Amino acid sequence: MANHKSALKRNRQSLVRKARNGINKTKVSTAFKKVRAAIASSPQDAPELLKKAASTIAKAASKGTLHKRTAARRISRLSRQVHVATRDLAETAAAPEAAEAPSES
Repeated sequence: MANHKSALKRNRQSLVRKARNGINKTKVSTAFKKVRAAIASSPQDAPELLKKAASTIAKAASKGTLHKRTAARRISRLSRQVHVATRDLAETAAAPEAAEAPSES
């Protein structure tokens, strides 16, 4: 443990920052898990959860918990996963309608 007054203060500050960063990282990972779970179970809910997750990730980046490029990369990857899931959902919904249409041969 440090003995100088400034080093003691620096140690206190680092402990506070570590606790704060841990809270923010937990929020980010929870948001990630919620979006991925929505993609797997109910893709129609995923876009709404993506908005919330993107907001949480951007806040963590603005506070310095995550680097801004790391945040952008994570948002991009989540967005791509949600897009693919909702696109597949739309294609499967449109496929039965196309199959039922009478063909004019």
